[in-house]
Amino acid sequence: MIERTHGKNRAAARRGNNAEGSKIQMKPIEELTREEAGRIRYILTDIDDTLTNKGRLPAEAYSALWRLHDAGFSVIPVTGRSCGWCDLIAREWPVKAVVGENGAVVYYLDENDHLQVFTHPSVASPDVHEKLQAVREACLAAVPGSRVAKDQFSRVYDLAIDFAEEPPVLPLSDAERIREVCESMGAHAKVSSIHVNAWFGDYDKLAMTELFLREVLGEDDPLGRVMFFGDSPNDEPMFAHFPVTCGVANVVPFADHMNHLPAYVAPLEGGYGFAAAIDVFLRLRGL
Repeated sequence: MIERTHGKNRAAARRGNNAEGSKIQMKPIEELTREEAGRIRYILTDIDDTLTNKGRLPAEAYSALWRLHDAGFSVIPVTGRSCGWCDLIAREWPVKAVVGENGAVVYYLDENDHLQVFTHPSVASPDVHEKLQAVREACLAAVPGSRVAKDQFSRVYDLAIDFAEEPPVLPLSDAERIREVCESMGAHAKVSSIHVNAWFGDYDKLAMTELFLREVLGEDDPLGRVMFFGDSPNDEPMFAHFPVTCGVANVVPFADHMNHLPAYVAPLEGGYGFAAAIDVFLRLRGL
């Protein structure tokens, strides 16, 4: 069943605050212009709750990925998920590459279909695991009910504290408290729709995406050639940087916790919203 946003969420989706505190608008994706769509070469997208709905990848979203692939666009998921997830996605999904662990690594297949791993030069020093263990213990002590994400075993460079992927689902205020604990210990931290991710190193989703596009794909000026899809605060660097961005409808509950909202918003949540937005995009491209 397709999950539709309620009328009040549609209205709220149009509101947000920019850095100066004034009101800005997230326009419906149907207002994307032919000129904007015509410049796009790369489709970048978050995974959890952007391509998925309640933890599942809908057929509509997976079909949209294939439609983009077959039309010649480079699709690059940009996610907080682990290196283990990235290995599978790079091998089995119709994607050009996968940016993982909030920008620590990129997994991609080269021209010979051999898996390659591109690592950000600032990934943390060898003592990172000890430092992350200390952050882990502090977070679990500070927020009762929080727990380490079940995919932590396949993470190399970051820590994921689960607040909403598995029960009990904790309020967003608890996620913010976890983030504060991480940052108080010198870690970078971002809140996604399900986890709080923490890491040591001077990178994020945006920094790694631009580095990979430039150094591996040879794209000198990606700014106007990227369309990014996301749903939560850990996507803010991408929303702030790229002119053409789209949030799926479930970005709305996070709006008050974000300084930078997407330029456009899809009418539906998760993967259904992604598929609907891709329909608009491909139609504007005559495909």
